[in-house]
Amino acid sequence: MRAYSGERPEQLPVWFMRQAGRSLPEYKAARAGTAMLDACLQPELASEITLQPVRRHGVDAAIFFSDIVVPLKLAGVDVEIKPGVGPVMGAPVRTADDVARLREHTLTAADLEPVSQGVALTVAELGSTPLIGFAGAPFTLAAYLVEGGPSRDHLAARTLMHADPDTWRALTEWTADLTGAFLRAQVLAGASAAQLFDSWAGSLSLADYQAHVAAGSARALSHVADLGVRKVHFGTGTGELLAAMREVGADVVGVDYRIPLDEASRRIGGSTPVQGNIDPALLSAPWSVLEAHVRDVVERGRSAPGHVVNLGHGVPPTTDPEVLTRLVGLIHSL
Repeated sequence: MRAYSGERPEQLPVWFMRQAGRSLPEYKAARAGTAMLDACLQPELASEITLQPVRRHGVDAAIFFSDIVVPLKLAGVDVEIKPGVGPVMGAPVRTADDVARLREHTLTAADLEPVSQGVALTVAELGSTPLIGFAGAPFTLAAYLVEGGPSRDHLAARTLMHADPDTWRALTEWTADLTGAFLRAQVLAGASAAQLFDSWAGSLSLADYQAHVAAGSARALSHVADLGVRKVHFGTGTGELLAAMREVGADVVGVDYRIPLDEASRRIGGSTPVQGNIDPALLSAPWSVLEAHVRDVVERGRSAPGHVVNLGHGVPPTTDPEVLTRLVGLIHSL
């Protein structure tokens, strides 16, 4: 939390995106026979999975185990996560009538109770280790809805924002309020920071981001603006968008592996804490190669007022957990 505030604590902090689950054998055992979205909405199970990497690796923060489409499911959207594919909608959302039907649904405190319970259980076990709340950005949620599932170029979503901007605005306002409520529930239940993931923002030009996406992200983050927590904003392929992503209300900017941290810090003015940006591909490289890369990341991170070491994307499922544990020790030594 001190690093998120632009300070330099005695120990360089580190956590890993997608550290809860994915590569851990104890995660696979705990979730055996349970569908992903069902696991996210079982408070005891979600809490246990969140805690596993903190116990194993000694990371400096937990990230709540969930998925960006959980708010959609809670709002009654027909969505499932298909193994090897990702979130898939029962039907795409592409017309004004489709969006109008969606907007009839909102999230109440009762809807979000499984999430609140999972967070509260986790915070009670974490002690002094902070929990980071997690939510998907409005554009990424809207893109999934319009495309009907994962996409390489998000052509249908980008077409809708230009062909029918009023419908696009109505959709992203709804996804912003949905994901904002999801994030707020986590903070109210005890999360110490809030991270907004815009997984697909890298498909956008800067002009499109500013004209059609930034307002939705600002609206989502506004849901926690009064709660006094640090807000982190991360996207992949967003090197040209970093300053615009900070301007929507972020206190910390997450940086993916495609751009050096010192250049990222320069682009956002040199006064904003950064998070990142170890290349996940190097987690399976020889240790000497990974160590040299991590030392370079840390050195470049010194250009920012605060630095939380992380990956430039999520932990790959094939990662050896022992490498992550060793990596934490190296980073703490730096």
